[in-house]
Amino acid sequence: MTAPSFPITEIVASRRPHRKDAARNYDALLAAAREAFAEHGSEASLEDIARRAGVGIGTLYRNFPTRRHLFESVYADDVNTLVQVAQELADQEPWQALTAWLDRFAGYMVTKRAVREALNDESEIFAACRESMYAAGGPLLERAQEAGQARRDMDFVDLLRMVAGITATAFDDDAQRDRVLSIALDGVRVSH
Repeated sequence: MTAPSFPITEIVASRRPHRKDAARNYDALLAAAREAFAEHGSEASLEDIARRAGVGIGTLYRNFPTRRHLFESVYADDVNTLVQVAQELADQEPWQALTAWLDRFAGYMVTKRAVREALNDESEIFAACRESMYAAGGPLLERAQEAGQARRDMDFVDLLRMVAGITATAFDDDAQRDRVLSIALDGVRVSH
């Protein structure tokens, strides 16, 4: 049985440099950008991102010729990670797999807000991300529903909107956000 193919996985692979040193700089820039976007939103300084990554601004521009290219690459890389996590969780007990993936999704939503400010819903990257996320995460909900562990009167879009709504709220800390998410997921779970 071959592993499913996701559009975003192919896009991420095509953008990542093949030389080890270039790939290392690329990965460091993505991590630094993700951190800076989470802290400062879409207006994060490119110079600050390069400094955090331990590279020069020229290296940033070689990898990401425009600010938009950097936003798209961070967004695509985050969604690709969610796709990989869904695949890793596929063999776990259905409810555990679903909630573990939703926990990662909630963390991703923090960075996504800043990146989405710079992207529009019609971009190729956005469409590939949406398609890949639904194809990877949707089956986790379906498995939990088939196992009688999750409500059947909701679909994957409903679930993502609920989690996105929760993560859009300001919390005192991550523990409070996790607690509120857990309370909401209790409403999704079928009690026996």
